[in-house]
Amino acid sequence: MQNFAQYADWAYLIGAVLFILTLRGLSSPMSAVMGNRYGMMGMGLAVVTTFFLASNANVVMILGAMVLGAIIGIYRARTVPMTQMPETVAMMHSLVGLAAVLIALAAVFHQGMTHDTVHRFELFVGCFVGAITFTASVIAWGKLSAKLGARPLKGVWVKPVQALLFLLMLALGGEYFVSENVQAFIGMTGVALVFGYFWIAPIGGGDMPVVVSLLNSLSGWAAAGIGFTLNNSMLIIAGSLVGSSGAILSYIMCRAMNRSLLNVLFGGFGQTATVDVVDAGERSHRAGSPDDAAFLMANADSVIIVPGYGMAQARAQNAVKELADALKSKGVRTRYAIHPVAGRMPGHMNVLLAEADVSYEEVFEMESINSDFAATDVVLVIGANDVVNPAAKDNPASPIYGMPILEASRARTILVIKRSMATGYAGLDNDLFYLDKTMMVFGDAKKVVEDMVKGVLGGGH
Repeated sequence: MQNFAQYADWAYLIGAVLFILTLRGLSSPMSAVMGNRYGMMGMGLAVVTTFFLASNANVVMILGAMVLGAIIGIYRARTVPMTQMPETVAMMHSLVGLAAVLIALAAVFHQGMTHDTVHRFELFVGCFVGAITFTASVIAWGKLSAKLGARPLKGVWVKPVQALLFLLMLALGGEYFVSENVQAFIGMTGVALVFGYFWIAPIGGGDMPVVVSLLNSLSGWAAAGIGFTLNNSMLIIAGSLVGSSGAILSYIMCRAMNRSLLNVLFGGFGQTATVDVVDAGERSHRAGSPDDAAFLMANADSVIIVPGYGMAQARAQNAVKELADALKSKGVRTRYAIHPVAGRMPGHMNVLLAEADVSYEEVFEMESINSDFAATDVVLVIGANDVVNPAAKDNPASPIYGMPILEASRARTILVIKRSMATGYAGLDNDLFYLDKTMMVFGDAKKVVEDMVKGVLGGGH
């Protein structure tokens, strides 16, 4: 082991380079597979290096935990439906936070282990960030999986409780930092766990993409903090990379919603989304059949498809790909428009379309395709609501006013596939559905799109 230790820093350096290459690879769908491979190689190298560096290690327990974790991870990766990917990501974040808490508690209770001022601060920060991340991620998992519902926790008492818990957590952490009082450390951990719930519970479902990316960042910072405690440079580097990249992603997501991070976390349209919403039953809309929609698309020159979470719920991505192929066989120019916060996590729609082998060249981000909507014959919106809601541009009283949207309302004809006229994930009605040029097609997205495919192939251009 001692002979191996002299090479550990080199191994960690190589692992760090591989992690950086991972982030670079994940910046593009075309290089994402290779990026994941770099990450797997880097993590494998880090685990092996740390294993051989451990002194007085219980080899049987460590190997048993690794094998058990690998079995669970491989099984989950192979069986998780794409519709459950967002909550799976949130649950992974919770496990990172829990690991940080358990390591911090182990370090505090380790007999004969003394902590200087710097290490006490590291334990304090790593543990409370990990505890908040754990509980907050569990609540995010509950919201995303519909176990807890997407509605935010409301009440004038919520923010005072948040402030009180946060100050109490800092006070107990400060007591531990000054006196190394173990009871204060345990109390701080408990309060941080409770604070995690009261922090995320008031946030509405429409803000979940930002929350997921922020929790990703927090899990990284928790890991980095514990890396200092364990004096493990690889953990510090990996945690810092995850923390900083997650923070940047959170910033990008907030820009896509035209809101500040503080507004998302301590304000949010999740709390006001249901205010002044007009009953959909009082407004008239035009409905049609899949055959009607197929006729309009087959006789168009250009079609833009806007996927939303409804496509994910119905697992309709493969049927959508078949529809696009059918339209292209008729000479119709067909593309996809993706909003940054469509779905339940960043990049959710991109992942679904990639799973269906949709060419990356046909998928366009909001900034690059918005100018094309006005010259487009037909826009097909599949299970999306808030990301195409004109109220974000036209209604200053709307909770999402100012949020950049896909400007589907500018197209000549708008087709919308929905199960019903129910509001979207943020609880807002959508003026787009009531325009004279909009036709609603009700039903399960997969079944409706499959019927559209038959209609397109059976008709002419």
